[in-house]
Amino acid sequence: MTLNFTLIPVTHYQQNCSLIWCGATGKGAVVDPGGDLPILLRHIEEQQIVVEQVLLTHGHMDHAGAARSLADRLQIPIVGPHREEAFWLDILPQQAQMMGFPSVPPLTPDRWLDEGETVTVGEQTLEVFHCPGHTPGHIVFFHRASDTAWVGDVLFAGSIGRTDFPRGDFDTLVQSIRGKLWSLGDQVRFIPGHGPMSTIGNERRSNPFVADKRFG
Repeated sequence: MTLNFTLIPVTHYQQNCSLIWCGATGKGAVVDPGGDLPILLRHIEEQQIVVEQVLLTHGHMDHAGAARSLADRLQIPIVGPHREEAFWLDILPQQAQMMGFPSVPPLTPDRWLDEGETVTVGEQTLEVFHCPGHTPGHIVFFHRASDTAWVGDVLFAGSIGRTDFPRGDFDTLVQSIRGKLWSLGDQVRFIPGHGPMSTIGNERRSNPFVADKRFG
């Protein structure tokens, strides 16, 4: 059995939240619950998943806004992102106000994640890659058995994450993408924080920001 997932667009930003679960055990996790708690709970109930943790790729409001409420509701831990993301999680209240979200408190995960660590979902293992640039503590979750990655706002189909926010850096982001994501393999499909899925191979060939042809 492998790792299953369903994408759940949430909030007025329609960002991709993922419900993921182990096919053998029915144990799961929610990746980047940005909001709309009732919608998330309905999907969990419909799939009959035993959600055991919340996983965060980064600390922007549209990806972390419902993390605490979901974790408290289900009595489960929040895991990730990298410790450098405390910069953004500490100012979730200000982000909520600026972005038109309901008020939320600052957030401290139950477990920070570092490069090279792993997270277990049922019998399945997710590898952790620290990929800064969009934000300083952004991480990527990679399920090697199914060649599937959850990349948050690092990489999109035909684009890359913004780097004009505080502590964003374009060169660092490009290095994260080309130095870490490309090495996963062209066959790897990825779930971005916004928009449709794509593959590493597609982006290496045609992404106007990071395609191989741009770098000789």
